[in-house]
Amino acid sequence: QVQLVESGGGLVQPGGSLRLSCAASGFAFSTYTMSWYRQAPGKERELVAAITSTGGSTNYVDSVKGRFTISRDNAKNTVYLQMNSLKPEDTAVYYCNAHRVAGRLTYDYWGQGTQVTVSS
Repeated sequence: QVQLVESGGGLVQPGGSLRLSCAASGFAFSTYTMSWYRQAPGKERELVAAITSTGGSTNYVDSVKGRFTISRDNAKNTVYLQMNSLKPEDTAVYYCNAHRVAGRLTYDYWGQGTQVTVSS
């Protein structure tokens, strides 16, 4: 049974930090690209950060570059998102995603999401 379980969300003041974790099970974690998406009320879900299966490459949406860092530990089947210098516009539900293409097959798994609220 595939599971992605996010944790670490919460309420933080502007300028503060949070570290999100996503624990994976039920699939070959180390072969998947892992990503964090977010969705704010009334907005479409957007890709925030992604990391390749080996961790050798990352990319970020422009609005979080220099503030957020994605990382993974394949031994622990976990992906992280370190969020620093948080802004009110970072408020959203953050989702973990696992993605893999194998030939003509595409695999996509999602977590249930964790709420991040940045407010004074």
